[in-house]
Amino acid sequence: MPVRPLLGTASCAALLLLGAAAAAPSAAAAPAAPAEYVTVDPEGRIASDGTVTLTGTYRCVAGTGRVYIGSSVNQSTPNVNYGIGGSVAVCDGAEHRWQNSGKAPQNALKAGPAKVEATLLELRGSGILIIPVPHAVSHHDVTLVES
Repeated sequence: MPVRPLLGTASCAALLLLGAAAAAPSAAAAPAAPAEYVTVDPEGRIASDGTVTLTGTYRCVAGTGRVYIGSSVNQSTPNVNYGIGGSVAVCDGAEHRWQNSGKAPQNALKAGPAKVEATLLELRGSGILIIPVPHAVSHHDVTLVES
């Protein structure tokens, strides 16, 4: 039997065993950090002037840069999302409420079903660059109601 296939098989077997050992839980392992997430309430508001208000909850742990909650909404036009405001997040491991408000172009959104994307995003400095680091992203079906 040639030596190369034998070495390749032995290497793969060793990697599988190492992976299984690393994945096995340890009795002395430290507790996991709280999960990071962002949710969107099932109902958003749309005012007569077109202002949309979205709300939800989030949890994040401390980052090295500022963390923001961004949201966008899509209604009838495929692949067209409208940004709906942004707000600063407090990343202390506790659950917090968020609220973003903003306007889409005139008559682009109306009361009814919509899809919302919420993003918990850290802007981390790296030398002269600012690197966007997502902490959590979620997609939700919501209903925009007139307010």
